[in-house]
Amino acid sequence: MSQSHAAAILPQRGGPLSVGKRATPEPGPGELLIEVKAVALNPVDYYQRDFGMPPVPVYPAVLGSDTAGIVVKVGSEVPSGPAPGTRVIAFATSFYQAGSPDYGAFQKYVLTQSEGVIPLPDGLSFEQGAVFPLAVMTALTAWSTVGISLDTKYSAQDKQAVLIWGGASSIGTFSIQSAKTLGFTVYATASPKHHEYLKELGAHAVFDYKKSDVVREIVDAVKKDGLTLTTAHCVVNDSLQPTLDVLKETKGNAVAKVAHSPMLPEGHPTLENTEITFNFPSMDKTVRDKHMYKCFHGWLQEGLKSGSVVPSPVQQVESGGLEGLNSALDKLRAGVSGTKIIVPI
Repeated sequence: MSQSHAAAILPQRGGPLSVGKRATPEPGPGELLIEVKAVALNPVDYYQRDFGMPPVPVYPAVLGSDTAGIVVKVGSEVPSGPAPGTRVIAFATSFYQAGSPDYGAFQKYVLTQSEGVIPLPDGLSFEQGAVFPLAVMTALTAWSTVGISLDTKYSAQDKQAVLIWGGASSIGTFSIQSAKTLGFTVYATASPKHHEYLKELGAHAVFDYKKSDVVREIVDAVKKDGLTLTTAHCVVNDSLQPTLDVLKETKGNAVAKVAHSPMLPEGHPTLENTEITFNFPSMDKTVRDKHMYKCFHGWLQEGLKSGSVVPSPVQQVESGGLEGLNSALDKLRAGVSGTKIIVPI
């Protein structure tokens, strides 16, 4: 293996990315070095490229977090980790590494912490494998954010329902899949063209968020089904007020809990007896690493083995490799619906 590799580098705030060479790093004790075969794009990638937000602590930077590839080297303290040559799904982000460009996904070789790396099942392509990392981590963190353990297993007798506002987004699809495995009856919102797909992923009922009476439709459905709805995940912007309008009618005297994935705006709406929490992993490394391990080595790996978890949403593969990342990010910024953009590397 050569001592350097190609990377899509962000030289300064405001982009664009430019392909250059970087020194190939050695994995630390709890890390793996991955040869990247495909990356998936997330809105945070173009926000960082174009606006420097969330803050990019180090320039030149390497962005990205979602990858699938092949293990090249394994650190000395990786517990029973995948051997070199293993196909893997890897959460490769510099976000928890003080921005170090050795960890961003948009390059040919990337360092990852072992908690976010699991084997890629034989039946899945690298392109399919790349859809999981950030969306899974975000969707599952939403539950722990509002105090729901990832080991939860509600039964039908518990009559527990959840509302996911923004179900067709990447995070929304894994929010639906994970809510189903936790035992919730899932109510979701999306454009009508995505309703059947979200039901295939596990949604019990899906509603058109653009309809003027959507709140009334959801409330009536929950009451007709005889369920308790006190939990919600706001996946998209401008979803908090209608979510609270639903909870007001469905929570009874219980305390309602809302996980909010977009940044919570100042002066955001509130509801009596309702906790609204920004969805974000713990900044305590020990707590976060343990949670990451449960997300990947627990929920995702077990779900892929049992077939209860599938790649979602529909993949839109863009060509061009590292050189094609700018145009692929531009397409994402222009807007996609119910699809995840993937770039083979």
